[in-house]
Amino acid sequence: MNSTLLSSEIAEPYAQALMALAQSKGLTDEFGDDLRSLEGLLEASPELGFFISSPVVKEGDKKAILHRVMGDRTSPYLMNFLMLLVDKRRIVFLEPIVAQYLALLRKLNNVVLAEVTSARGLSDGQIRSVIDRVRGMTQARDVELKTQIDPEILGGVIIKVGSQIIDASLRGQLRRIGMSLNA
Repeated sequence: MNSTLLSSEIAEPYAQALMALAQSKGLTDEFGDDLRSLEGLLEASPELGFFISSPVVKEGDKKAILHRVMGDRTSPYLMNFLMLLVDKRRIVFLEPIVAQYLALLRKLNNVVLAEVTSARGLSDGQIRSVIDRVRGMTQARDVELKTQIDPEILGGVIIKVGSQIIDASLRGQLRRIGMSLNA
């Protein structure tokens, strides 16, 4: 069994339990905001993720770091959940649990995730245009953008929503022209 599948199988019940807790306390969006911040920290600092998931690091040290990173503003319910992950030695699955929770939250709120790749940063007008286009495609109430810059696409954008990909990049257009000339 591959490790991604295993992570997903373990992460899903934890994310669903966290969602049930958040819904029962009316904290779904607050948990989402805190988990997005944590996800950003883990992406920005792979060392933090390595430290938290390392079997060599003592549980007390992991808990102290999580308390320091999450701060006092974090709901005690979410903090207790994170401490439970440490106690049950499931903290290694923190990133997939966070990703799964955020997916559940998007589904609950009728929000879609659009991954946008561009050659350079998008202006506010371009971001609004992408959001409007994705909203029109999906009939979603709102759109959450995850942007990334890849100079190799030369220009334009690539938008991925679920399994749909819209390649409006210059590199994609040149590839399609090349394929039609070869045909």
